[in-house]
Amino acid sequence: MGPLSFRIPRERSSLFFEMSLTGSRIYIQYVEFHLNRVFSANTCPTSQPHFMPKDQVDIVIEPVQSTETEEVIDYVMGARVRIFPTLNQAALPPDLAGFKEAYLESGKGQFLVARKGSEIVATIGYLPYDHRFPQLDYSGLKVVEVVRLFVSPDQRGLGLAARLYESLRKLAVAGGIDVLYLHTHPFLPGAISFWQKHRFETVDVEDDPYWQTTHMQSVLPKN
Repeated sequence: MGPLSFRIPRERSSLFFEMSLTGSRIYIQYVEFHLNRVFSANTCPTSQPHFMPKDQVDIVIEPVQSTETEEVIDYVMGARVRIFPTLNQAALPPDLAGFKEAYLESGKGQFLVARKGSEIVATIGYLPYDHRFPQLDYSGLKVVEVVRLFVSPDQRGLGLAARLYESLRKLAVAGGIDVLYLHTHPFLPGAISFWQKHRFETVDVEDDPYWQTTHMQSVLPKN
């Protein structure tokens, strides 16, 4: 499938560069991990890299459980206010307000949590794309939006975001998803280049001088 082209409206979404998920249990044993080899569900260990930063060895990534909902929401909202301090923090965004319905009960969303010991250190997920941009033509395609990618400051730069994303991508491929969509902003350090490294292409950049919302997509292979 070639690149998809469409016009993007200038309205903004509340999700920005954030991210969310569920599914059967995933456990990572960090012995030898390679960034491009991820794992599948049902407690399946991954292959691992020949070199793993010492601080990452004891990090476990798995789908969110219903008992973790409040803790995960607190983590995401805390990360959100640090990255997007101008957003309204008084009310939960819809996907967090209806977290269980969005990520645990619908069978359509996915949400992964990374823990170091008992502490959440990163999250990522996806939701079915809601077609809130009327000019965006994804007709006939199964599209999800990558949301809620947050990594704690002391875990950044160590490859954790890449491992989270690659595990999410594997779930999307297994789920028959056609396209992964997201949007981000140039003022987020390294965000655009990160997604480009992970096979995303820029399909539109809005001309708003502050946000410069950058819309990106990755067309997934068929099984």
